[in-house]
Amino acid sequence: MSVKPLSYYRERYIRFQPSPFCPGCGNGTILNCFVRAIDELGIPRERVLCVSGIGCSAWIPSPNLRGDTLHTTHGRAIAFATGAKVYNPHLYTVVFTGDGDGAGIGGNHLIHAARRNIDITVILVNNLSYAMTGGQIAPTTLHGLRTTTSPYGNPEHPFDLVKLAAAAGATYVARWTTYHVVELTRSIKEALRHRGFSFIEVLSQCPTQQRRLFGLRGPMRTLPSRIVEMFAEGTYLRGRPLKGSYLYALPEGDPEEVLRDVGEALRDLEASARLVDHIAFGRVVRVDAEDLEEAAGRLRALGGLRRLADATEGKIEVGVFVEEERPEFTESLREVIRRAEVRP
Repeated sequence: MSVKPLSYYRERYIRFQPSPFCPGCGNGTILNCFVRAIDELGIPRERVLCVSGIGCSAWIPSPNLRGDTLHTTHGRAIAFATGAKVYNPHLYTVVFTGDGDGAGIGGNHLIHAARRNIDITVILVNNLSYAMTGGQIAPTTLHGLRTTTSPYGNPEHPFDLVKLAAAAGATYVARWTTYHVVELTRSIKEALRHRGFSFIEVLSQCPTQQRRLFGLRGPMRTLPSRIVEMFAEGTYLRGRPLKGSYLYALPEGDPEEVLRDVGEALRDLEASARLVDHIAFGRVVRVDAEDLEEAAGRLRALGGLRRLADATEGKIEVGVFVEEERPEFTESLREVIRRAEVRP
């Protein structure tokens, strides 16, 4: 398949340029993946209805997308999409929502749409906070992260949205990040082809609010790429064991000083150390070593460390979690209506 230039997608699918998103926002990446998916599937624009609620993610289709969009009230996008799909089952009905709009105020609609197995695709953009309104705690904010409403750390534990959707009955469930653009595009295509309720969670960067959330320092222009790299470092692919022999040294104080101390401690080993941003731990020292046990022993003797963490700790699983078939809601509903119409 030939690779089409970005200008092709802009001219064919995008109404407004430049976008309304903050510099470095992940929503543009998600929009890119979506239009590539529908283009590669050859779906006519007139057969696609995009529904959104309130929040930054609601602006992905509306007013950006050149096509039919329905911009609805806060938390009610899935309810509106349900009505549209029941009225016209032939539409590819796609909901763009956020972790607040879809899992907070709209969480009840999410679980019941999954239970019904109605043939709509929900793309939930998770930036781990109520980003548009100032960066408050959301149902997906990781435990311990600092927000405007939890300046000393979040005392709550978050929803695992893929487990929630799967338990509620969704028949296609996936999670990716804005780092996994190829996988996300493929997953959107699979969801659109799937007959039933499809749910895709996308972890996305928000440089405006995640600077505080993750305690990131440095120039603002570097934050988007750092957060995307954090997603790469802090996730692992479902069904694949983590490769490599490495661990993380969690600094107590200045990470730069700890990096120097770690490098000195491991100088005569086949090992390397570098600073990385970890989604669960913040700025940490990653240590890759042939003899990991020896490296860990030396690091435990160092001062300035909170503790060591292994390669898997605190990481988020990505991939396709559910892909199954069961009766779809609009088909079942039409059958019930048919029975009612023929009843004497």
